[in-house]
Amino acid sequence: MSSGQGNASADDNYADKSTAQTGYRDVNDAIPQFAADTHSGLHRSLNEDSFGAYPDLGLWLVADGVGGHSCGEIASNIVRSTLREQVAGGASLESAVTASHDAVLRAIESGQGAAGMGSTVIALRLSGNDYELCWVGDSRAYLWDGALRQVSHDHNRVAELLASNAITREQAANHPQRHVLTQSLGVSPSMELAPGRATGTLQPGDALLLCSDGLTDELSDSLIAHLLQDHATPRAQVDALMSAALDAGGRDNITAIIVSAVAPPADKADIATDEFLETTQDNRRSASGGKPNDGRFPLRALILLSALAVLAVMILL
Repeated sequence: MSSGQGNASADDNYADKSTAQTGYRDVNDAIPQFAADTHSGLHRSLNEDSFGAYPDLGLWLVADGVGGHSCGEIASNIVRSTLREQVAGGASLESAVTASHDAVLRAIESGQGAAGMGSTVIALRLSGNDYELCWVGDSRAYLWDGALRQVSHDHNRVAELLASNAITREQAANHPQRHVLTQSLGVSPSMELAPGRATGTLQPGDALLLCSDGLTDELSDSLIAHLLQDHATPRAQVDALMSAALDAGGRDNITAIIVSAVAPPADKADIATDEFLETTQDNRRSASGGKPNDGRFPLRALILLSALAVLAVMILL
Protein backbone atom coordinates (compact mmCIF):
# COMPACT_ATOMS: atom_id res chain seq x y z
CA MET A 1 0.00 0.00 0.00
CA SER A 2 1.32 3.40 -0.90
CA SER A 3 1.83 5.62 2.10
CA GLY A 4 1.35 8.93 0.33
CA GLN A 5 3.48 11.87 1.35
CA GLY A 6 4.51 11.88 4.95
CA ASN A 7 7.24 12.82 7.39
CA ALA A 8 8.48 9.36 8.31
CA SER A 9 11.85 8.64 9.79
CA ALA A 10 13.99 5.88 11.19
CA ASP A 11 17.04 8.13 11.23
CA ASP A 12 17.96 11.69 10.45
CA ASN A 13 19.04 10.76 6.93
CA TYR A 14 15.86 8.91 6.08
CA ALA A 15 15.19 9.86 2.46
CA ASP A 16 11.96 8.21 1.32
CA LYS A 17 9.35 10.08 3.31
CA SER A 18 6.53 7.83 2.11
CA THR A 19 7.77 4.34 2.92
CA ALA A 20 6.27 2.23 5.66
CA GLN A 21 8.71 0.77 8.14
CA THR A 22 8.97 -2.63 9.74
CA GLY A 23 11.43 -3.91 12.31
CA TYR A 24 12.10 -7.43 13.53
CA ARG A 25 13.71 -8.56 16.74
CA ASP A 26 16.95 -10.44 16.20
CA VAL A 27 17.22 -13.59 18.31
CA ASN A 28 20.42 -12.24 19.84
CA ASP A 29 19.10 -8.83 20.92
CA ALA A 30 16.14 -7.29 22.72
CA ILE A 31 14.57 -5.23 19.94
CA PRO A 32 10.83 -5.80 19.64
CA GLN A 33 8.97 -6.26 16.39
CA PHE A 34 7.33 -3.07 15.18
CA ALA A 35 5.68 -1.59 12.12
CA ALA A 36 4.76 1.96 11.16
CA ASP A 37 3.02 3.77 8.34
CA THR A 38 1.62 7.18 7.48
CA HIS A 39 -0.72 8.42 4.75
CA SER A 40 -1.92 11.87 3.78
CA GLY A 41 -5.51 10.58 3.52
CA LEU A 42 -7.95 10.97 0.68
CA HIS A 43 -8.85 14.64 1.09
CA ARG A 44 -5.53 16.33 1.84
CA SER A 45 -2.53 16.79 -0.40
CA LEU A 46 -0.19 17.57 2.51
CA ASN A 47 0.68 15.18 5.32
CA GLU A 48 1.31 17.09 8.55
CA ASP A 49 1.91 13.88 10.54
CA SER A 50 5.42 12.68 11.37
CA PHE A 51 6.54 9.47 12.98
CA GLY A 52 9.86 8.28 14.37
CA ALA A 53 11.00 4.69 14.90
CA TYR A 54 14.35 4.42 16.67
CA PRO A 55 14.67 0.92 18.14
CA ASP A 56 18.31 1.54 19.03
CA LEU A 57 17.06 4.20 21.46
CA GLY A 58 13.93 2.28 22.45
CA LEU A 59 11.98 5.27 21.11
CA TRP A 60 8.87 5.46 18.92
CA LEU A 61 6.64 8.50 18.38
CA VAL A 62 3.80 10.01 16.38
CA ALA A 63 3.49 13.78 15.99
CA ASP A 64 0.48 15.43 14.33
CA GLY A 65 0.93 19.00 13.14
CA VAL A 66 -1.83 21.42 14.10
CA GLY A 67 -2.84 24.75 12.72
CA GLY A 68 -4.23 23.69 9.37
CA HIS A 69 -2.21 25.59 6.77
CA SER A 70 0.08 27.05 9.45
CA CYS A 71 3.03 24.78 8.66
CA GLY A 72 1.95 21.90 10.88
CA GLU A 73 4.28 19.57 8.96
CA ILE A 74 7.25 21.73 9.98
CA ALA A 75 6.20 21.70 13.62
CA SER A 76 5.69 17.92 13.73
CA ASN A 77 9.07 17.36 12.09
CA ILE A 78 10.75 19.63 14.64
CA VAL A 79 9.09 17.65 17.43
CA ARG A 80 10.28 14.37 15.94
CA SER A 81 13.89 15.43 15.44
CA THR A 82 14.11 17.19 18.82
CA LEU A 83 12.76 14.18 20.69
CA ARG A 84 15.32 11.92 19.08
CA GLU A 85 18.20 14.29 19.79
CA GLN A 86 17.15 14.77 23.40
CA VAL A 87 16.64 11.09 24.16
CA ALA A 88 19.91 10.18 22.43
CA GLY A 89 21.58 12.76 24.67
CA GLY A 90 20.23 11.12 27.82
CA ALA A 91 17.18 13.29 28.53
CA SER A 92 14.08 11.78 30.11
CA LEU A 93 11.07 11.35 27.86
CA GLU A 94 9.10 14.11 29.58
CA SER A 95 12.07 16.50 29.38
CA ALA A 96 12.46 15.66 25.69
CA VAL A 97 8.80 16.47 25.06
CA THR A 98 9.16 19.80 26.86
CA ALA A 99 12.30 20.56 24.84
CA SER A 100 10.38 19.91 21.62
CA HIS A 101 7.78 22.47 22.71
CA ASP A 102 10.55 25.03 23.20
CA ALA A 103 12.10 24.10 19.85
CA VAL A 104 8.86 24.80 17.97
CA LEU A 105 8.49 28.16 19.75
CA ARG A 106 12.07 29.10 18.79
CA ALA A 107 11.33 28.19 15.19
CA ILE A 108 8.27 30.45 15.20
CA GLU A 109 10.29 33.30 16.68
CA SER A 110 13.06 32.90 14.09
CA GLY A 111 10.62 32.87 11.19
CA GLN A 112 10.91 29.18 10.41
CA GLY A 113 7.42 27.97 9.56
CA ALA A 114 4.55 30.21 10.59
CA ALA A 115 3.09 31.89 13.64
CA GLY A 116 0.75 29.62 15.55
CA MET A 117 2.18 26.35 14.23
CA GLY A 118 2.18 23.46 16.65
CA SER A 119 2.01 19.72 17.02
CA THR A 120 0.68 16.94 19.18
CA VAL A 121 2.91 14.04 20.22
CA ILE A 122 2.59 10.56 21.64
CA ALA A 123 5.99 9.09 22.48
CA LEU A 124 7.03 5.66 23.74
CA ARG A 125 10.23 4.57 25.47
CA LEU A 126 10.73 0.83 25.84
CA SER A 127 13.37 -0.84 28.02
CA GLY A 128 12.96 -4.58 27.73
CA ASN A 129 9.21 -4.82 28.23
CA ASP A 130 8.95 -1.86 30.62
CA TYR A 131 7.34 1.06 28.84
CA GLU A 132 6.89 4.78 29.41
CA LEU A 133 4.44 6.91 27.46
CA CYS A 134 4.38 10.69 27.31
CA TRP A 135 1.96 12.79 25.30
CA VAL A 136 0.57 16.22 24.54
CA GLY A 137 -2.62 16.72 22.53
CA ASP A 138 -4.94 14.07 21.13
CA SER A 139 -2.60 11.58 19.46
CA ARG A 140 -3.18 8.34 21.33
CA ALA A 141 -1.61 5.23 22.79
CA TYR A 142 -3.54 1.98 23.18
CA LEU A 143 -2.54 -1.22 24.95
CA TRP A 144 -3.49 -4.42 23.13
CA ASP A 145 -3.44 -7.58 25.27
CA GLY A 146 -6.33 -9.43 23.64
CA ALA A 147 -8.51 -6.48 24.63
CA LEU A 148 -8.01 -2.85 23.65
CA ARG A 149 -7.51 -0.13 26.26
CA GLN A 150 -6.69 3.52 25.68
CA VAL A 151 -3.70 4.41 27.89
CA SER A 152 -3.30 8.08 27.01
CA HIS A 153 -5.88 10.77 27.78
CA ASP A 154 -6.74 13.33 25.15
CA HIS A 155 -5.86 16.94 25.85
CA ASN A 156 -8.96 18.45 24.30
CA ARG A 157 -12.24 20.05 25.27
CA VAL A 158 -14.26 16.89 24.66
CA ALA A 159 -12.11 14.88 27.08
CA GLU A 160 -12.81 17.50 29.74
CA LEU A 161 -16.55 17.25 29.07
CA LEU A 162 -16.37 13.47 29.30
CA ALA A 163 -14.45 13.62 32.56
CA SER A 164 -17.14 15.84 34.07
CA ASN A 165 -19.90 13.53 32.71
CA ALA A 166 -21.31 16.45 30.73
CA ILE A 167 -21.51 14.28 27.59
CA THR A 168 -21.53 10.56 26.77
CA ARG A 169 -18.90 8.69 24.76
CA GLU A 170 -21.39 8.41 21.93
CA GLN A 171 -21.82 12.20 21.92
CA ALA A 172 -18.04 12.70 22.14
CA ALA A 173 -17.43 10.75 18.93
CA ASN A 174 -19.07 13.47 16.81
CA HIS A 175 -18.83 16.47 19.09
CA PRO A 176 -18.02 19.71 17.21
CA GLN A 177 -15.26 20.54 19.72
CA ARG A 178 -13.49 17.17 19.60
CA HIS A 179 -10.52 18.73 17.78
CA VAL A 180 -10.23 21.78 20.05
CA LEU A 181 -6.98 21.07 21.91
CA THR A 182 -6.31 22.26 25.43
CA GLN A 183 -2.60 21.51 25.08
CA SER A 184 -0.24 21.53 22.12
CA LEU A 185 3.49 21.74 21.49
CA GLY A 186 4.42 25.17 20.18
CA VAL A 187 1.53 27.46 19.09
CA SER A 188 2.16 30.14 21.73
CA PRO A 189 4.52 30.88 24.66
CA SER A 190 1.40 31.28 26.79
CA MET A 191 0.59 27.57 26.36
CA GLU A 192 0.65 25.89 29.79
CA LEU A 193 2.28 22.55 29.11
CA ALA A 194 1.55 19.55 31.36
CA PRO A 195 2.48 16.39 29.43
CA GLY A 196 0.57 13.23 30.24
CA ARG A 197 2.59 10.23 31.37
CA ALA A 198 1.95 6.53 31.94
CA THR A 199 4.17 3.54 32.68
CA GLY A 200 3.71 -0.21 32.67
CA THR A 201 5.12 -3.58 31.64
CA LEU A 202 4.20 -5.49 28.51
CA GLN A 203 3.53 -9.20 28.81
CA PRO A 204 4.30 -11.72 26.04
CA GLY A 205 1.76 -11.18 23.28
CA ASP A 206 1.03 -7.57 24.27
CA ALA A 207 1.54 -4.59 21.97
CA LEU A 208 1.22 -0.81 22.03
CA LEU A 209 -0.51 1.15 19.27
CA LEU A 210 0.48 4.79 18.74
CA CYS A 211 -1.66 6.79 16.33
CA SER A 212 -2.81 10.18 15.17
CA ASP A 213 -6.46 11.21 15.33
CA GLY A 214 -6.77 10.51 11.61
CA LEU A 215 -6.99 6.84 12.56
CA THR A 216 -9.31 7.12 15.57
CA ASP A 217 -11.65 9.56 13.83
CA GLU A 218 -12.35 6.90 11.21
CA LEU A 219 -12.26 3.71 13.29
CA SER A 220 -14.05 2.92 16.54
CA ASP A 221 -12.16 1.22 19.34
CA SER A 222 -14.18 -1.95 18.75
CA LEU A 223 -13.18 -2.04 15.08
CA ILE A 224 -9.53 -1.41 15.93
CA ALA A 225 -9.67 -4.32 18.38
CA HIS A 226 -11.27 -6.55 15.76
CA LEU A 227 -8.54 -5.76 13.23
CA LEU A 228 -5.76 -6.36 15.73
CA GLN A 229 -7.32 -9.67 16.71
CA ASP A 230 -7.57 -10.82 13.09
CA HIS A 231 -3.93 -10.10 12.19
CA ALA A 232 -0.95 -11.71 13.86
CA THR A 233 2.04 -9.43 13.17
CA PRO A 234 2.64 -5.70 13.65
CA ARG A 235 3.08 -5.27 9.89
CA ALA A 236 -0.20 -7.01 9.07
CA GLN A 237 -1.98 -5.09 11.85
CA VAL A 238 -0.74 -1.68 10.71
CA ASP A 239 -1.61 -2.46 7.09
CA ALA A 240 -5.13 -3.52 8.12
CA LEU A 241 -5.66 -0.37 10.22
CA MET A 242 -4.44 1.97 7.50
CA SER A 243 -6.58 0.30 4.82
CA ALA A 244 -9.67 0.37 7.02
CA ALA A 245 -9.20 4.06 7.87
CA LEU A 246 -8.88 4.93 4.19
CA ASP A 247 -11.90 2.80 3.32
CA ALA A 248 -13.86 4.65 6.03
CA GLY A 249 -13.18 7.99 4.34
CA GLY A 250 -9.58 8.98 5.08
CA ARG A 251 -10.60 12.55 5.88
CA ASP A 252 -7.38 13.41 7.72
CA ASN A 253 -3.74 12.38 7.72
CA ILE A 254 -3.38 8.88 9.18
CA THR A 255 -0.41 7.48 11.09
CA ALA A 256 -0.05 4.27 13.09
CA ILE A 257 2.79 2.46 14.85
CA ILE A 258 2.52 -0.91 16.57
CA VAL A 259 5.32 -2.08 18.87
CA SER A 260 5.10 -5.59 20.27
CA ALA A 261 6.44 -6.97 23.53
CA VAL A 262 9.99 -8.27 23.39
CA ALA A 263 9.81 -12.04 22.93
CA PRO A 264 11.47 -14.06 25.69
CA PRO A 265 14.95 -15.33 24.76
CA ALA A 266 15.14 -18.76 23.19
CA ASP A 267 15.21 -21.48 25.84
CA LYS A 268 18.75 -22.81 25.69
CA ALA A 269 18.03 -25.76 28.00
CA ASP A 270 17.02 -28.00 25.11
CA ILE A 271 19.96 -26.83 23.03
CA ALA A 272 22.38 -27.55 25.87
CA THR A 273 20.88 -31.01 26.39
CA ASP A 274 21.23 -31.81 22.69
CA GLU A 275 24.84 -30.67 22.70
CA PHE A 276 25.54 -32.81 25.76
CA LEU A 277 23.94 -35.87 24.20
CA GLU A 278 25.89 -35.34 20.99
CA THR A 279 29.13 -35.02 22.94
CA THR A 280 28.38 -38.21 24.86
CA GLN A 281 27.75 -40.08 21.64
CA ASP A 282 31.03 -38.81 20.21
CA ASN A 283 32.88 -39.98 23.31
CA ARG A 284 31.18 -43.32 23.14
CA ARG A 285 32.33 -43.80 19.57
CA SER A 286 35.89 -43.03 20.66
CA ALA A 287 35.90 -45.22 23.79
CA SER A 288 38.22 -47.86 22.21
CA GLY A 289 40.96 -45.27 22.09
CA GLY A 290 41.78 -44.09 18.58
CA LYS A 291 39.67 -45.17 15.62
CA PRO A 292 36.14 -46.41 16.21
CA ASN A 293 35.75 -50.20 16.23
CA ASP A 294 34.39 -51.18 12.79
CA GLY A 295 33.48 -54.76 13.78
CA ARG A 296 36.68 -56.51 12.59
CA PHE A 297 38.49 -58.91 14.96
CA PRO A 298 41.80 -57.45 16.32
CA LEU A 299 44.86 -58.76 14.36
CA ARG A 300 46.99 -59.55 17.44
CA ALA A 301 44.28 -61.73 18.93
CA LEU A 302 43.96 -63.62 15.63
CA ILE A 303 47.73 -64.41 15.49
CA LEU A 304 47.70 -65.62 19.12
CA LEU A 305 44.79 -67.96 18.53
CA SER A 306 46.48 -69.36 15.41
CA ALA A 307 49.68 -70.09 17.35
CA LEU A 308 47.74 -71.85 20.12
CA ALA A 309 45.95 -73.98 17.53
CA VAL A 310 49.27 -75.07 15.95
CA LEU A 311 50.70 -75.91 19.40
CA ALA A 312 47.69 -78.01 20.28
CA VAL A 313 48.01 -80.04 17.05
CA MET A 314 51.72 -80.71 17.71
CA ILE A 315 50.95 -81.96 21.25
CA LEU A 316 48.29 -84.32 19.99
CA LEU A 317 50.72 -85.78 17.45
